[in-house]
Amino acid sequence: MTLPGQIAELLRRARAIAVVGCSPKPHRDSHGVARYLQEHGYKVIPVYPGVEEILGVRAYPDLRSAAAAEGPIDIVDIFRRPELVGPHADEAIEVGARLIWMQLGVVNEDAAAKARAAGIPVVMDRCIRVEHAALKK
Repeated sequence: MTLPGQIAELLRRARAIAVVGCSPKPHRDSHGVARYLQEHGYKVIPVYPGVEEILGVRAYPDLRSAAAAEGPIDIVDIFRRPELVGPHADEAIEVGARLIWMQLGVVNEDAAAKARAAGIPVVMDRCIRVEHAALKK
């Protein structure tokens, strides 16, 4: 597990956050978290197949195409069921993400071990919005 101080430092240094599973529906948690991150100065890159735009910015079908078009991704924030995380973690490793974040209720130990072996820290079962808001206190 990444220590709280490490999480704080990674959030402070990050600029671009890809939100995998970023719903175009405003009532979904992924949409609200992405909007919050935008409002707090992060470059949010929505990853959601079949949608061209979310929150006023281009959406991508996968992390590879997002990184190719947008440049380096600091954090990959994953809003997917635990059993679906593996391929997204593989892509995050491939594109050189600096941190993989799995939202509340999302735990995939195999994907986390693979990412850590590639030198990428992992946060699981925590909300990036909650953690970021705690930094402001």
